[in-house]
Amino acid sequence: MKIDVDHVAKLARLGLGPEEKKLFGQQLSAILEYAEVLQKLDTDKVAPTSHAIPMSNVLREDKVSPCDNVDDILANGPEQEEHMFRVPRILE
Repeated sequence: MKIDVDHVAKLARLGLGPEEKKLFGQQLSAILEYAEVLQKLDTDKVAPTSHAIPMSNVLREDKVSPCDNVDDILANGPEQEEHMFRVPRILE
């Protein structure tokens, strides 16, 4: 399968040289060819899974505890205001 590496590189904002374009084109083609092979597999009797092995989350209850060293913690930041870190505005 032929891949338009120039188009993919432009979308990803990558500046690729001629050798890289050739190499990545070959690699992407090989990946897509293998994906075509996988699509031919009969998976009708395979249950959908998100992990190959059974997994479970270990959750604990959140507990609120007092913080006695707020001033020490805030001393690590460049600026503070009303017992909070002051950071530059990023949204208008």
